[in-house]
Amino acid sequence: MSLDFEPVDDLTGPGETKSNLDVLARLFPDAVIDGTVDVEALRDLLGESATATGAEAFGLRWPGMAEARRLSTLPATGTLLPQTEQSVDWNNTRNIVIEGDNLEVLRLLRRGYTNKVDVIYIDPPYNTGNDFIYDDKRITSQVEHETVAGHRDEEGVLQTGAGSDRAQDRRAGASRHSAWLSMMYPRLLVAHHLLKETGVIIVAIDDTEHARLKLLMDRVFGAENFAANVAWQGSGRNDARFTSAGIDYMLIYAKSRMKLVQEDVRWTEKKAGGSEVAEAARKAWEESGHNPAAATEALKNWWRNAPSDIAKGLGGSRGYKEIDENGRVFARGDLRSPNPRENLMYDLPHPVTGLPVRMHPNGWVYSQETMARKIAEGRILFGQDETVSPRYKRFLDELEDQPIRPVFEQDRAAAGLYLRRLLESDVFEYPKDHTVLAKWINAVTESNSDAVVLDFFAGSGSTGHAVMDINATDGGNRRYILVQLDEPVDKDGYNTIADITRERLRRAGRQIPSKQSPDAAPIDTGFRSYRLASSNVKPWDGTPDQLDLLEAVDNLVAGRTADDLLVEMMLRMGVELTTPLETREVASGLLYNLAGTLFAYFDTDITIDRANEVAKALAAWRDEDPGDADTTVVVRDTAFVDSATKLNFAAALKQAGFTTLRSI
Repeated sequence: MSLDFEPVDDLTGPGETKSNLDVLARLFPDAVIDGTVDVEALRDLLGESATATGAEAFGLRWPGMAEARRLSTLPATGTLLPQTEQSVDWNNTRNIVIEGDNLEVLRLLRRGYTNKVDVIYIDPPYNTGNDFIYDDKRITSQVEHETVAGHRDEEGVLQTGAGSDRAQDRRAGASRHSAWLSMMYPRLLVAHHLLKETGVIIVAIDDTEHARLKLLMDRVFGAENFAANVAWQGSGRNDARFTSAGIDYMLIYAKSRMKLVQEDVRWTEKKAGGSEVAEAARKAWEESGHNPAAATEALKNWWRNAPSDIAKGLGGSRGYKEIDENGRVFARGDLRSPNPRENLMYDLPHPVTGLPVRMHPNGWVYSQETMARKIAEGRILFGQDETVSPRYKRFLDELEDQPIRPVFEQDRAAAGLYLRRLLESDVFEYPKDHTVLAKWINAVTESNSDAVVLDFFAGSGSTGHAVMDINATDGGNRRYILVQLDEPVDKDGYNTIADITRERLRRAGRQIPSKQSPDAAPIDTGFRSYRLASSNVKPWDGTPDQLDLLEAVDNLVAGRTADDLLVEMMLRMGVELTTPLETREVASGLLYNLAGTLFAYFDTDITIDRANEVAKALAAWRDEDPGDADTTVVVRDTAFVDSATKLNFAAALKQAGFTTLRSI
């Protein structure tokens, strides 16, 4: 039995190079020899399904693609530093906001959040020429790009031809598209790992990169998992040359479309306008003193005076203009059968004259038995005599859902106005409309009240705002993870866009209670803020300073805390950042307990006596609520006064039943 503490940084996670190699070794041991892949052997094992070297294949290709793919497999080298002073309700919230480059952050999250995210929404840079700021140091040089793209001949001479200006434009355009694709590719590959099998990703885009993004999504998620291409028509331009434009798109892919079909997943929305009409009817009913005729007239008058643009948006609620004796809004529906059926053709007597009412040639929509039940329920509205065909009484509060529409109109200017009022500053241009995001997030998660939502191009924080609004509506426990680059803005007191993100969430969270009923349960309006940084552990570089044993006693970067180290340990070991945490003071240091499955002790200068005290405290705390899962203990690599103390501590833990020991 080994008494060693295995270094945390020796571990690997899903999607990383070593993990991929391990998977191949398990599946095809004959193709992995001494930790390297025999590509020819692997091709033989795959048979006709393997593409021969140099074979032509259908799909998107661009210069720099291979390097971009490789970036997705690299393990993260950084960490996240907790920013409690920037956070809201740190101890209780399960929402997360992270400031830093999203590729490294995604790699950090991969170990703890693989197969745990329900929906990803991202609004990446549209690559219009002035909004592309990501640089992952993976794009080839201009000369290399021109050579791979075929713009230089074998001697390296630039082939411009007669149309040199156009050729220059083509080269610049190709390079720009390649850079954008190489930025998106590794991020989407890591995102694919994070999604559940029933998960969905929504990517906003405009015409500039729509076609290339569609092909890229086909490559990463599989063309068979394409779900929808949503068109959002905003306000167009009156001075446009060809069309008024103003369209954004949302490409939607499932992690496994087949899985969604097997589980009979359906993305629906309420028919438009139901809530607006219901509110108008409620006011009419109260103001009429519960008089059905007066309330109906008031509701019809509301419809007549509704502005045309509002009336247009009420869609399927258009026919609901009457109020019955119980204050319920209803519309008159057809009772005819869609197809001629003999068993649906029968006499239906008028309740007053007793004579058969006029029947449609196809017959009735209901059987005789069902029709009798509907009449007893008061759902059939007869005319003054048998010459008038009866109608079906359809209530507004029973308005059925409909498949969500992939094309819609909504002016995007309203989102900008809302954010300016919320922040009291015109600091962020063109934010995404959080009401639109709420609608689509709710639809693709089938109103899952516990959904985990990720946005790694967070911008002003519209996605987090949307999640809180959905929770406020139905009392759900959805949570968000937002990642935003610390892009400078230096405007109105905001240093970076991440500052804007956090402030929007603070202010939106403070408004939430006003949207809830007085007796509604409180929802999570807080967030934990983190900042991407280099590892807390000093890298080994072989310099004389590090060779000095006195310098090597403390392996942490100056200024970092035990809490910082705890977060890095959680990320490297695949523990979710919002895992419940308890602490106790033990042997003059702090003992961390993460949900009873992982304990950490980062104090230093541990003697044998202190080590024994910590070992006893660990066993006692574990035994207070013993579980079936293995319990891990993590310590600092340089925590002990000597190696003998470290070995004695490990032996005491093993004797107490702890089987997994790690060091950082």
